[in-house]
Amino acid sequence: MKKTFITLSLLLTMTYVHAQQEMPLYPKEVPNSKPVPNTQKAETDKNGVLRLSEVTVPTITVYSPAKGTSNGTAVIICPGGGYRILAASHEGSDVAKEFNKMGVTAFVVKYRLPHDNAQVDKSIAPLQDAQQAIRTVRKEAIKYGITPNKIGILGFSAGGHLAATASTHFAKPVGDNADETNVRPDFSILIYPVITMKEFGHSGSTEKLLGKNPSAELVELYSNDLQVTKETPPVFLVHASDDNAVPIKNTLSYYEACQKNGVSAGMLVYPKGGHGFGLNNKTTKDKWINSVKTWMDSMGWL
Repeated sequence: MKKTFITLSLLLTMTYVHAQQEMPLYPKEVPNSKPVPNTQKAETDKNGVLRLSEVTVPTITVYSPAKGTSNGTAVIICPGGGYRILAASHEGSDVAKEFNKMGVTAFVVKYRLPHDNAQVDKSIAPLQDAQQAIRTVRKEAIKYGITPNKIGILGFSAGGHLAATASTHFAKPVGDNADETNVRPDFSILIYPVITMKEFGHSGSTEKLLGKNPSAELVELYSNDLQVTKETPPVFLVHASDDNAVPIKNTLSYYEACQKNGVSAGMLVYPKGGHGFGLNNKTTKDKWINSVKTWMDSMGWL
């Protein structure tokens, strides 16, 4: 009995390690980087949220569904944090595990946080990492049992801005590491996203990504409601009406832009919930992850 228990424990440990495999996002040197030491910090706040700061070395962590349950769909997850920190657990790993329950393979991206001291061009660094994540997953689709045209991207808050940027800027891959691989996501899921870099966006995210006095051209380029075209992938948006950090107008403007361009879009609006609730809006029993599952099923991804 003791031997059986030990064997079972080892098998469970091996399965756990396999399901959460963190890898460098770039196989060699990180492009668009300055030679600075890795000073990444990790801390857990009073709510139990793991927060990563000073991220200069990007990684991608794969969360695989239970053996025999994969449906070939993948989702790339971009945690939020105002381009200042990454809320790595409640907007990252916790979410990945929920998608695993649907048979979806999830990849959490620890993308670089923009900083003039760490990147040659900080404004493109997060997008460069998001596009590299899509590129990597598509190239390694066979390895992970993924269908190459069923790869989506999900983001929260500033991570939602990054996911929306990846969904609207795919025709012009950034950085000298770009190759011929298609970096267009097949769908996007945006949770209380920053969409615009203009007046009703999030000033902290804008300053971290673009600097204190960005040009009008740069502000427009990264205001993703202005970048939607008929080629933008289908989207599902989630927001709370009482979000005082990132006003709901961000989600509404992206939804409206999708409608104008004939892009399929679904939306869930909570009356209350504020900002940064992750999977659990404590003001309601209605879980957005269930609405996302229904939407994904209706679109043929589950």
